Amino acid sequence: MGNQCILAINPGSTSTKIAVYEGNRQIFLKNIQHSSEEIGSFERITDQYEFRKNIILQELRNAGITIENLRVIVGRGGLLKPIPSGVYEVNDLMKEDLRTGVLGQHASNLGGLIASDIARSLPSAKAYIADPVVVDELEPVARISGHPLFERISIFHALNQKAIARAHAKLQNVPLEDLNLIVAHLGGGVSVGAHRKGRVIDVNQALDGEGPFSPERSGTLPAGALAKACFSGDYTPDDIRKMITGKGGFVAYLGTNNAIDVEQRAEAGDEKATLIQEAFAYQVSKEIGAMSTVLKGEVDAILLTGGVAYGKPVVAMIRERVEHLAPVFVYPGEDEMKALAGNGLMILNNEISAREYR
Repeated sequence: MGNQCILAINPGSTSTKIAVYEGNRQIFLKNIQHSSEEIGSFERITDQYEFRKNIILQELRNAGITIENLRVIVGRGGLLKPIPSGVYEVNDLMKEDLRTGVLGQHASNLGGLIASDIARSLPSAKAYIADPVVVDELEPVARISGHPLFERISIFHALNQKAIARAHAKLQNVPLEDLNLIVAHLGGGVSVGAHRKGRVIDVNQALDGEGPFSPERSGTLPAGALAKACFSGDYTPDDIRKMITGKGGFVAYLGTNNAIDVEQRAEAGDEKATLIQEAFAYQVSKEIGAMSTVLKGEVDAILLTGGVAYGKPVVAMIRERVEHLAPVFVYPGEDEMKALAGNGLMILNNEISAREYR
C-alpha cells in the first residue's frame, strides 16, 4: 500500500460501505451491516457518526490498512444547502449543516462528518464530499413550477450522473464541456438530467415527487387526486409520504421493488407485470423526450445507467422510443465507491480544485 491512498465512505440507512483506492486501483472494499438494534439506540441519524467511525477504523485495522497513508477521505455528501457540482473540502459550516439537517436527516449526512473526524486524526489527510444529491445547476426558467408556493428544486443522483457523463466523454475522447447529454439514472429512484456542456440545467426532483415512477416511488401524480387523498381523512401524512416514496411504483402495483422480479414475471406471461414494465419504460422515455427539448434538440448522446439498466427488455423499450433523438449508450449499475474515489483522485492529481462550502 502506497502513500497516495483514498478512503471512500458511503453511509446508508442500515449499512456503511467503505473502500480504499491506490490511484485507480481498489485495494479494499467492505459493506458493513448495522442491525436495527444498533441503529435504533440513537435518537438522531447524526448521533451515529462516532459509532460508525469506530467500526470503520476497526475494519481498516483488521484488513491491515495503514491509515496513516491515507491522503484523501471522501464521504458521500448529504442533504446540504443547494450547491454547484464539485468536490468540497469539509469545513465547520458544512459539519454544522450536516448535523442539523438543513434539508433533512439522511444517513448520507454522516459521510462528511465521519470523513472529517478520521482526517483530523491523521498527519496529512484531508476530508471532502463529492457531488451530493443537492447539486443545483438549474437555470432560472427550470425552477418555475406553475405556482410561487412550489418552486422546483434539484435533488437527484448527482454523484452517479456526473461520473457516468465524465466516463462517457472520456470513452468518446471528447471534452465533457463539448457535449450535450441526457443521463437517465434508473434505480430505486429515477432521475433524468439534461447535461449541457457539463452542467445539469434541468432534472426531475427524484427524491419525492417528480418525473417517472420507479421501483419504489410514485413520481408525478395527478395533483387533484393527490390533494383529495391528502384531505380525505383516510390517510395520515406519513401514509401519503410512503405512497410517494417507499411504497409507490412497482411496490404499489406489484408488491415488489425488484426490477428483475418484474422482468421475470412479465416474461412468464403476467399481463399486469408486462403493462407496468412497459409503463415504466414509457414514462422514462417521455422524460428523456422532455429533456431533449430543454437542450433544443441538440443532444449528442442518451446515457442509461443505474441498476434497472441491467434489464434488457426495459432498455430495449426505452431505446425504441428515444433513439431517434440521439445515440443511446448503456452503463448499467451504480458504482458509488468508484465515483467517490475518482473525485478524490482528481483532487490528489491536481486536476480540479476543491470548492468551499458557504
